[in-house]
Amino acid sequence: MAPSSTLVNKLKVQLKLLRMVQAKDAALAKVQRRAMAQLLEQGKDESAKIRVENIIRSDMNTELLEIIELYCELLTARAGLLEQKECDPGLEEAVKSIIYAAPKIEGVKELSMVRQLLAEKYGKEFTLEAVENRDDKVAKRVADRLKVEPPSKELVEAYLSTIAEAYGIDWPPGTKARRKAEAEAAEEDDDDDDEPSNGQKLKALEGPLSNEELSRATPPRDLGPGSPVSVVPPSPSTDNVRPRIHLPGPPDLKPSKKMVDATKAKEVNGDKKEAGPGGKIPDVDELTKRFAQLKR
Repeated sequence: MAPSSTLVNKLKVQLKLLRMVQAKDAALAKVQRRAMAQLLEQGKDESAKIRVENIIRSDMNTELLEIIELYCELLTARAGLLEQKECDPGLEEAVKSIIYAAPKIEGVKELSMVRQLLAEKYGKEFTLEAVENRDDKVAKRVADRLKVEPPSKELVEAYLSTIAEAYGIDWPPGTKARRKAEAEAAEEDDDDDDEPSNGQKLKALEGPLSNEELSRATPPRDLGPGSPVSVVPPSPSTDNVRPRIHLPGPPDLKPSKKMVDATKAKEVNGDKKEAGPGGKIPDVDELTKRFAQLKR
């Protein structure tokens, strides 16, 4: 049984190699797409449809490398579980996917070393289950990308259309004009959304309401609970607005009968109006004038 420390070290080395292969494949894919665009521009559609299958296969291989890289990172992150004799359920999918895919991945021969260490650690029966995928523990996305079958016609045309659009080539013929018309139609729709509606336009053309129209305006019927203080709104024709405030209570402020009788009694008895701590006591006429001023 391979020691877990050796396996983890091999996995770390393998991660670096996988990233290098992915960078190399990405650079090669750019060259292949540029060549494919030239074929489409020259009208060699049949040749382009055959050669684009190599690009599709290369992209699928790159995606597969990314998945295997994630599984290797998972094993290094859970290195403590590799100490167990039996494969932990949390690692089973990653381990079996690597064992299943390692011999079939192009351009990464070193991955077979990791596969061999995993096979030595978990035994022959475990390895056969992974190779034949008896219990369906191998990830479906790994198995799908390793199928040996030609790509569908729809996938081929989708690849060619995407490459043509990326390099500004009119393929199929008339596609550029159609895309341009769609873009213009989308811009017109956006402009229409920005413009105000007919109702808003008519409202904007209307002038401000006149004073007469304002005076005929119907006030709202329900304003909630009434307030004890009411303010009379200004008249539209008044330049200097001074609203009148009506306070709750009796409208007329006059001296009570008791005050008048008391004042008369003091005058009859000969009491001085100046008596009292507050100084001179005003007569009835003066009190009436003061109340009249308060009313104003």
